Amino acid sequence: MVLLMAALLFAGCHKDLDRFPPNDVTGAQLYNSEAGYKQVLAKVYGSMALTGNSGPAGNGDVAGIDEGTSDFLRLFWKAQELSTDEAVVAWNDADIWEFHNMNWSANHTFLTGLYNRCFYVVTLCNEFIRESAPDKLASRGITGTAADNIKVMRAEARFVRAFQYWVLMDLYGNPGFTTEASGIGAGLRPEQTTSAKLFTFIESELNALAAELPAPRANAYGRADKAAAWALLARMYLNAQTYTGTPKWSEAVANAKKVIDGGYVLLTDYRTLMLADNHVGNTEAIWTLNYDGIKTKNYGGTTFLVNASVGGDMDQNFSGLSGWGGIRTTKNLPQLFPDFTGAADKRAQFFQHKLDIDKISEFKDGFAVTKFRNRTRSGGFGTDPGRTFSDIDFPLFRLAEMFLIYAEGVLRGGSGGDRPTALSYINRLRERAYRSTAGNISDVTLNLNFILDERARELYWEGFRRTDLIRYGRFTEDTYLWPWKGGVRNGTGVGTFRKLYPIPATEVGSNPNIKQNTGY
Repeated sequence: MVLLMAALLFAGCHKDLDRFPPNDVTGAQLYNSEAGYKQVLAKVYGSMALTGNSGPAGNGDVAGIDEGTSDFLRLFWKAQELSTDEAVVAWNDADIWEFHNMNWSANHTFLTGLYNRCFYVVTLCNEFIRESAPDKLASRGITGTAADNIKVMRAEARFVRAFQYWVLMDLYGNPGFTTEASGIGAGLRPEQTTSAKLFTFIESELNALAAELPAPRANAYGRADKAAAWALLARMYLNAQTYTGTPKWSEAVANAKKVIDGGYVLLTDYRTLMLADNHVGNTEAIWTLNYDGIKTKNYGGTTFLVNASVGGDMDQNFSGLSGWGGIRTTKNLPQLFPDFTGAADKRAQFFQHKLDIDKISEFKDGFAVTKFRNRTRSGGFGTDPGRTFSDIDFPLFRLAEMFLIYAEGVLRGGSGGDRPTALSYINRLRERAYRSTAGNISDVTLNLNFILDERARELYWEGFRRTDLIRYGRFTEDTYLWPWKGGVRNGTGVGTFRKLYPIPATEVGSNPNIKQNTGY
């Protein structure tokens, strides 16, 4: 399978995929028409959903890491979830246990892979932005509607770049930095930026893009629109104090409200959010990574999330994929629900192995998570007859997060919102979860601790937990513990410098402009 992209991007149906440009096609051949630009933009988006130009492996984009583990989502998920109470892994591959033990170093395999994957995507974006500048289009005789359409594509590439820089800011704090104005070639040595400077850059880009991107829900499914820019701004403003030292609660509220007013609607059944046909009629998703069990095969993405979650005594047919017996959760997550079965709160999706984790290497120590299932709403299986690769699309932003951002921003003192509206948003999530008003809360219950727990109940395993715990001062601190935090059975606090991951040693060693983060 050569160079395929899960791109409803440019053809109407989500599962009808366009091809990436082959390696032997030159830039001059590609950048001579609107269709050529579409092919390159497909590669920009696809670099976040695939691992290379062949699938499922064999021609990886990122060197120095097994291609099967080089997928953006798989790497990002590990960094955001395995380092917290929401996930632990049985495998002892490379240095993967260092995530949960919180003793990673600057030579960490997966942190290096994620950093390099992010910059690979940034590099693709920079090239597209450079080649789609107005003077470039004019020199190639591209005018009229074609030029207007490419201008929108250029805004999308800028958004993807902004998202990748948010990832780098959130995880690494002070990464290297390049734009379309930077030089190109093997000798390029990016300058280092700071978290505060990168925040300002991303903020400026997103505010500009909100005027250039299509209206909410007007772009093809899986492509960025104004709501995606507002959603990233809302998420970034929620964590502004972490990134810059200055809170921006009012801005978080304002941008979350823009998304909420953008025409998105919660799906009626929480348990359909992460199924194989979740691309059909998905009124809640704002921006997604799109996967197809036949046409976008790789061992990351939701293929990883489903397979790695299945093992022990679990029925493989329930998940729809074969199972690798790796990741599950600590007891802290299921204990946030009124019961483990989902009889009350339907968001509780667990297979009950042993609640306590005596051995990290034993998959049956800890509850398995069944949130991601490669089955359809009608009960069918995904498209891959071998039951290895997933069709589940992953929502990088969805409406429920915006409800939670609005509520937290209001509770932290943000203007432009109010408590009654915040309470109504939270209860809308809980009414869906309980399928009735039985789980609704009153204003007296609505506080910041409740919001943190509600975020876990609603968003677990979607890549939020590390960032949330840092914002609440509970990630490295000994005031909140979970099993095997810091490598100790009952948990322990670790150094505060671990709120940032290290810049990879390979980057520091090869680029004199880059200095290592404190503590590493």
